[in-house]
Amino acid sequence: MKYMLLMYANESDVAQTPEEQQAAAPVWQALAREMEAAGVFLSSSGLSPVANATTIRVREGKTLTTDGPFAETHEQLGGYFLLDCKDLDEAIRWAAKIPTAKYGSIEVRPQWSPT
Repeated sequence: MKYMLLMYANESDVAQTPEEQQAAAPVWQALAREMEAAGVFLSSSGLSPVANATTIRVREGKTLTTDGPFAETHEQLGGYFLLDCKDLDEAIRWAAKIPTAKYGSIEVRPQWSPT
């Protein structure tokens, strides 16, 4: 089963400077290698800051565009891992290894299947 591990954190808690990002990189790279070696890794990506987000709503046939996120929150979606795990327990074990879990949260959701 495919699981999306959505990484949420307050953007001010995430590495900001190139030096901070470079210092954090080995932990993220090691996790990706571990996931690949276990055969569960499908894809991963980070997102640009929420200040670059655009939210779209359609109301009464009109498209409404708003700069920024869809809701006022303390944590923002920063990226994801898409994994192919045997069950939810395995997906949770991987989620607990994501560095964001130490200062934010990881939402684990099964990928929707129409069947």
